[in-house]
Amino acid sequence: MERIPDCTGVLVAGGQATRLGRLAKGLARVGGEAIAARSLRLFRELFGAVLVVGDPEGPYAGLGAEVVRDAIPGKGAPGGIHAALGAARTGWIFAAGCDMPFLSADAIRFLWDRRGAAPAALVRWGRGLEGLHAFWSRACLPQVDLLLRRGDPSVAELAAAVGARVVEAGEWKLVDPRGRSLENANTPEDLARLGLEPPAQR
Repeated sequence: MERIPDCTGVLVAGGQATRLGRLAKGLARVGGEAIAARSLRLFRELFGAVLVVGDPEGPYAGLGAEVVRDAIPGKGAPGGIHAALGAARTGWIFAAGCDMPFLSADAIRFLWDRRGAAPAALVRWGRGLEGLHAFWSRACLPQVDLLLRRGDPSVAELAAAVGARVVEAGEWKLVDPRGRSLENANTPEDLARLGLEPPAQR
């Protein structure tokens, strides 16, 4: 499989998982494999480097990838994107949530091919803009850093500030008709709905 050039695949795993009893969401299992392990395996096929944003002493430390902390804690997904951009050694990152069980190589390549000249590319789906199934270039870092140090920006605010390319739902359905690659597992109900095995108690 030809790799996407100059890009790091990043798993953002910095959340507290309060809706899942503080269990590590990325260790829920799909087809017997932890979501996080599956995602990193896919990233190693697609990209020349991988990275995890989370606790270096936490549950993702044993997955064979460098783990870095948020540089500005408590900022949610925008903070994870910021940390990844600061730590990556490539011109681009693809950032995904650690609890996304059905990431797809075809869908990721589809999004990469639709960047155009924009410094970021995101999908707009049912809940809004998907910051954690998105490409961000390191050119975005100064603006993202500024917004995070000023307050608590949303993903939509980050995307607008950097001039991101937004792939609308109608276009996204060409590659992912049901939005399956954008699913995530935040609650026990999500685990049941998506057919996942829960993470082990810690």
